[in-house]
Amino acid sequence: MRAQFSHLRHAAAAPSPATVPAGFEPPRRRGWDAAMPNSNTAAVRVAFSLLSLLSDAGAIILSAGGAGLVYHQAIYGGAVAVDAYLGLGAILALFVVTPNLLSRHYVIDNYLSLKGHLRRLVMQWNLAAMGALAVAFLTKTSADFSRGASVFVYIFGFASLALARAALVHLVRSGGAAGAMASRRVFLVGREEQIAAFNRRHDLKGMGLDVVAAAVLRGGMGTLPDDLALAAASARMLRPDDVFILAPWSDTETIDATVDAFLRVPAAIHLGPERVLERFERARIDKIGSLQSLFLVHRPLNPAQIIAKRVMDVALSATLLVLLAPVFAVVAALVKLDSKGPVFFAQRRYGFNQQPFRVLKFRSMSTMDDGKVVRQATKGDARVTRVGHWLRRLSIDELPQLFNVLRGDMSLVGPRPHALAHDQAYERRIALYARRHNVKPGITGWAQVSGLRGETDTDDKMRARVEHDLFYIDNWSFGFDLKILLLTAFSPKTYSNAH
Repeated sequence: MRAQFSHLRHAAAAPSPATVPAGFEPPRRRGWDAAMPNSNTAAVRVAFSLLSLLSDAGAIILSAGGAGLVYHQAIYGGAVAVDAYLGLGAILALFVVTPNLLSRHYVIDNYLSLKGHLRRLVMQWNLAAMGALAVAFLTKTSADFSRGASVFVYIFGFASLALARAALVHLVRSGGAAGAMASRRVFLVGREEQIAAFNRRHDLKGMGLDVVAAAVLRGGMGTLPDDLALAAASARMLRPDDVFILAPWSDTETIDATVDAFLRVPAAIHLGPERVLERFERARIDKIGSLQSLFLVHRPLNPAQIIAKRVMDVALSATLLVLLAPVFAVVAALVKLDSKGPVFFAQRRYGFNQQPFRVLKFRSMSTMDDGKVVRQATKGDARVTRVGHWLRRLSIDELPQLFNVLRGDMSLVGPRPHALAHDQAYERRIALYARRHNVKPGITGWAQVSGLRGETDTDDKMRARVEHDLFYIDNWSFGFDLKILLLTAFSPKTYSNAH
């Protein structure tokens, strides 16, 4: 009995009969393509690299020329020397394209998803703008461009570049789903059930992966050497770009034997993903000295970032407390006159590292729930006072949390803290919920400015809020904090579902 394969028509002595794992339809090749199995994917990769480079350069140059023309026609009503703006676009394109070429950005693998493109574009485009400004200053040509037209070039150029990247990502994904565009040819090896599970869990075509064959290993270790010898020989003839070993990580004997067999194959070798990796998008191999480990979750902020964020929190919260002192006095008087009870409401919440603290708010309800059962506020809730309705609607009830920020319990921006009873309930039902406590809770957060406020009466609503909180933790920056603070003040989404 020999190892069985999904497709081995290229081999001179292919095993028969062949087993086809469910869902695999490897392409048939003839003539020159059969002799050189990598020719199609190599051509696709080269053509796409050229296309993506020209797309970036063309989008920048044409948008610069168009922006200069539109601005001068609209403002001055006259013609303009478009050549000057096309030249400016060429300089900007040079500052964008050159770093991308050096970092090998123009490969099809980087266009399988939009994720990460916007952040990279913001950094690249601002650096390109500064570079073009430096060139104009050194060549004494800055006077050739009006400030208004330069702003138009900056805006149009970034928008055109972003649209061009989005179009390329769509092209790659749609082409991959149709099987017309593959960035890598892969060879799978493992038990039949592992190969089938791998195919079910992952959109291989959508990721630009073309499965050329799948070698099915039998169950016993006694047959493993023969199975691997045939699998490796077939892989050498098929010449895949990558080999995926689909064996449980605990099966070290099979993994070691498979790696040894495929080291003689000129292809990249991957240990197939365990289910645990599907929970962590940024898992990678990390090395500290001679110690290698699987790095699952990074520390949210390094010591320097913690200090810098704390300095910003103290400075802004202290300033706001001084400026808003008259508002505090007026609100305190209204709360006291409207209903019986204290001005402030303090409730236990979990903070950084799940350390409990008492969050301060202007009292907006007639009750002071802080026990094992805390009922969430709902639309038209009878517990909300008349003044409390407006305080909650405008988020004024949250202002006393500036004292929490000054004291160090909270930050201006971070995941919103929930009542202890809710935390304990959702930790058991929502994956990675507890990671929200890896940073200090905030007065406002990414979830809140994205419209995810109000009652979380379903797990799906809470799950969406947690996903936004985790995105904030994994992508923190000063720019992100400033964006959230501005959206808190000016975005209508911030005040939606507030009741």
